Amino acid sequence: MAHRFFENGRIQAGLTPLQYHKILEEQAAADPENLSQEETEKLTYTQLNLHRTNRISRTFKLDEDLGALIDQIDQKQTWMLLTEPWCGDSAQNLPYISAMASQNDNIDLRLILRDENLDIMDDFLTNGTRSIPRLVVFDQSGNELAQWGPRPQEAQKVFLEAKEAG
Repeated sequence: MAHRFFENGRIQAGLTPLQYHKILEEQAAADPENLSQEETEKLTYTQLNLHRTNRISRTFKLDEDLGALIDQIDQKQTWMLLTEPWCGDSAQNLPYISAMASQNDNIDLRLILRDENLDIMDDFLTNGTRSIPRLVVFDQSGNELAQWGPRPQEAQKVFLEAKEAG
């Protein structure tokens, strides 16, 4: 059965990487005056993430072996990435995911803002949390094929060990 992301045109409401980047730029350029402490922190993270994303996008070259694997995808897929501009892990991973998706015309990458789509996010929790980025791959009928995130397995291990150590 197709995921609800495919119902009522919500998939079309998903952002393309270019649309998302425009939102990232707009949010990074926000005026910090009259922001709460939390909003100021998010603005700072968003500004840093804009720089991270731009740097990685400029310097990353898709590995030949990975490119060959992605080229083997011969059926239409939708890659849904749950993200937010203030999320550091998203900034570090989105340029790579975007480059992979752009390698093959069968892949339609759609970015979904987590905080505006909690019902969808809640279908893809990580250990009961709304951790992002979260990539979910669907076939053309809306059936889930795979999930990934919020970070590479080895990085998650380091994160959990550091969290446990305080």
